[in-house]
Amino acid sequence: MRVWFNRGFSTVHTAIDLIRQADVDERFTIIHSNPNPRTPAARLAHAFHTEPTGLATADYIDWCAGFCREHRIDIFVPGREATAIAGAQARFEAAGTRVLSAASEPHLQLIHDKARFYAETALPVAPVAEFRHFEDAAGFEAAYDFLRRRHAKLCVKPAHSIYGLGFAVLDEERNSAELLMAGAEYHVSLADFRAGLARLETFRSMLLMEYLEGREYSVDCVGDNGRLVTAVVRRKSNQAGAGQRIDQRADILEATAQLCATHGLNGMFNVQFREAAGKPRLLEINPRMSGGIGMACVAGPNLPYIALRGFADGYESLEIPAVRDGIRVAELSRAVELT
Repeated sequence: MRVWFNRGFSTVHTAIDLIRQADVDERFTIIHSNPNPRTPAARLAHAFHTEPTGLATADYIDWCAGFCREHRIDIFVPGREATAIAGAQARFEAAGTRVLSAASEPHLQLIHDKARFYAETALPVAPVAEFRHFEDAAGFEAAYDFLRRRHAKLCVKPAHSIYGLGFAVLDEERNSAELLMAGAEYHVSLADFRAGLARLETFRSMLLMEYLEGREYSVDCVGDNGRLVTAVVRRKSNQAGAGQRIDQRADILEATAQLCATHGLNGMFNVQFREAAGKPRLLEINPRMSGGIGMACVAGPNLPYIALRGFADGYESLEIPAVRDGIRVAELSRAVELT
């Protein structure tokens, strides 16, 4: 079967590598495309093609549909424009290509809009942090007045973001220079933040939230249209170089299964939690592979291969390894020559 990974996150390299390691029968021919011909994933795919740049969404989908026809793609695993492509699945299926989307287009739009997602999520086993949405300086002050009475520490982040970009804890004591000198990552001076907002007439939609002090958990998953097939829970360490612990907490797995069912999640996805008073709280769903997917697979299940093989043939015939709970994992980088 011919499988296409278009331009996506850096995890495409890891996914292709893991699939090829597990595909001992050479069932899958992996094709990758990217505007950058020197992307590391190009070295691992069976075939590589250069993508165009600067296309509007509709034009890019046209290009993808043409690519699928020209290269006889059986399964398309979208990265770039995944939400819009999920809404065009019928078009690809008419050309003989099945699209492995993490969810339907409406659910992907909801997941990417954290303000709506938090407001509509009911998850008693791992509730979202208390939050308020704001879009101007006055809205921030109203949100801050309400939440600061209820929580000792608050944080901000954009309603639409990836990789945690834009997240910061509000520091009520230090200014920006003091934070910089102290090396306080992901912190911003409350006074400086307020002053900056006052100078902005408009800015992107933001969230003010209670800050969760506890340990962070990242769950790498495979879903089958709302059924959680398998999941690996990684507990992150606050100590640099200490790696991460595989911790298959029953409450986190229960919450993940509920989210999978609610949003009809499919293929590879990731869910983030953080503790507060010993109880998990939901941070977000990432409808894609996480940056730590390689570490998760050290614990047993080869998640990208399971997701692809299950989508291609059904999960009934798959033997899924048990997760090696309690082991410690880490990821090491290595240098390579780019041709």
